[in-house]
Amino acid sequence: MLRVVVEEYIASGAPVGSRYLSERFTFGVAASTIRNDLADLEDMGMLAHPHTSAGRVPTDEGYRHYVDVILGERREAPPAVAVDRDRARSEIDDALRETADALSRVTELLAVISTPAVTTSTVRHIEILSLQPRLVMVIITTSGQVTKRMFTFAGAVDEGLAEFARVYLNERLVGVQLGTRRAAGAFESLDLRPKERAFLDTVRSAFETLAPGDVEGLHLGGTSRLLDNLTREGAGHLNEVLEMLEQRYNLLELLSEALREDGVFLRIGHEMTPPSLQACSLVAANYGVANRNLGTVSVLGPTRMDYQRVIGAVRATADSLSTYLEEIW
Repeated sequence: MLRVVVEEYIASGAPVGSRYLSERFTFGVAASTIRNDLADLEDMGMLAHPHTSAGRVPTDEGYRHYVDVILGERREAPPAVAVDRDRARSEIDDALRETADALSRVTELLAVISTPAVTTSTVRHIEILSLQPRLVMVIITTSGQVTKRMFTFAGAVDEGLAEFARVYLNERLVGVQLGTRRAAGAFESLDLRPKERAFLDTVRSAFETLAPGDVEGLHLGGTSRLLDNLTREGAGHLNEVLEMLEQRYNLLELLSEALREDGVFLRIGHEMTPPSLQACSLVAANYGVANRNLGTVSVLGPTRMDYQRVIGAVRATADSLSTYLEEIW
């Protein structure tokens, strides 16, 4: 009974009543039994009874029970969103951005794909360029992406020192996974002279963390679709939602919990910590290589979403990205 109410409400957006159910479906029981079942589900906290209607709508708890059940069922997965493998080998960020746009079109909701973090990648090449007397650019080519960071020094930088750092770090870090003790050791060697150590200490953060203003860590597709859906659902806090989407770095923190889990990750309604998102649900799945999670594919939408279709699309897209990365990582 709960499944039927949830799926009918997802399809129509209208509260579902016992009379509608008895006329449309064959349950093999009297209409009075259907009314009693709906009342029992309401007492259990699975359904709510809007005062303006004789019908009922699912609560966050009702959606959660429904989703937990369908996750345990084996269903044919929808086609995965295609990844342009040929071009994406050298342009992974563009591929992820286009995948996010495609996933948004498939689900008609907001799609968010996080890029592999710097600290999960293996170094392939490092460039250190003196652009101005006090300005240095560090370019790190890894197995997952190319990152660029700018550093301003207090005084003029000796070009010979920048060249030393380029040669030294390529010798020590090519083939090494960032975030490991071996990578840290390159900056802590006792063989370094004071000026060399001071230079490396300044640029070290490029090899350890994502820059606070780096919006390339997330690719969003379909922001307008999410806002349109929330508006139709009568959700509040739209300005707060929009501000959160504009401050993409904050979304990385929201998805960090999903990155630590295997399988499909779901947060429904009031399971979301930010009050501005408690009219939403998040469906996420990780992609990666060799049992190592590198990034997250997720969809954010109103609690009244087609969970079965969205879960299938997110899971299939994550699997497709994993297959692609296995080929190039």
